[in-house]
Amino acid sequence: MSAETDGQVPAAEQHSRRSGPLVAVTRWLENLGETAFAYLLLTPVFLLLGSIALYPLLRTFELSLYANVLGAGEPEFVGFQNYVEMFTGARNADFPGSTTFLPATETSSSFPFIHVDGWLRSALIVTLLFTVVSVFFETIIGFGQALVLDQEFRGRRWVRAAIIIPWAIPIVIQGMIFYLMFHPSTGFLTPYLSSIGLVAGTNTLNDPWSALLIVTVADIWKTSAFMALLILAGLQSIDRSLYDVAKVAGATKWQQFKMITFPLVLPAGGIAILFRTIDAMRIYGLIDSVSSCTVVPSLSCMVVETFNTARGLSSAVAFVTAAIIGLLVTIVIIQQVREGI
Repeated sequence: MSAETDGQVPAAEQHSRRSGPLVAVTRWLENLGETAFAYLLLTPVFLLLGSIALYPLLRTFELSLYANVLGAGEPEFVGFQNYVEMFTGARNADFPGSTTFLPATETSSSFPFIHVDGWLRSALIVTLLFTVVSVFFETIIGFGQALVLDQEFRGRRWVRAAIIIPWAIPIVIQGMIFYLMFHPSTGFLTPYLSSIGLVAGTNTLNDPWSALLIVTVADIWKTSAFMALLILAGLQSIDRSLYDVAKVAGATKWQQFKMITFPLVLPAGGIAILFRTIDAMRIYGLIDSVSSCTVVPSLSCMVVETFNTARGLSSAVAFVTAAIIGLLVTIVIIQQVREGI
């Protein structure tokens, strides 16, 4: 009696079932570690990001190597000349108004060794200053809002909705709100703030320091809700039984915050800070709607304002901006890896 008539599978067929390509792939996947399997699942995302982010970045770098003046015919290859002239100040005349890439050193100042006027005309310094100040206060305010929203109280849903409202307002409308609040003829906040020396009493929106302060406050008012939502998600992921154990052990509220809340919410807070830092480094719309790029220069303002006159220089500024953002992201990621976050 044959194996087929006896109901048994032939040995050759059994071997083919155990050694096919699909079986080999399945066994390979089963032998992968958790980290390798996670990277495998993220491979499509990496490929998609590479196609929509990496290629434009490389294309921008390529354009920065040419003295490409829009409408001036065939572009001329100049290598790194755009970068050299940008950092040395040789191309400052191509930037809008009297703005520069690096701080000017020939201006007078009442502060020793610091030329404040030159610093406020530098797109790099203004962008970094805006990023540090806005992200710092947004994190503090957002953390406080998240701590309040994490508590049980009547009307909590309405409070959450009210906090989200500034974040939901479009940038142009937000900029118009602050523009009208500080307009010379319609603004009602200028007299009060100028009396304590925070802003200029006249021509407020055209004063570099006053305009930068207004733009920073506007951004903090809008984006603190974003920080609050991300931090709140981290707070609500904390196991509540940890607080019960801490209470039984006699821990104070401060000790509970220091030993439980802050360490466990730190990963969500780090991601929120990272997102906000990237977004703050690219600020343009709020500046353009509240004041102008000639009064409050930023790196993105330089990219937009110089594109129609010097595309190669504009691409160089854009690539340097992307490099700074990439450096900041790398530092944050390395720090989180070291801390085991």
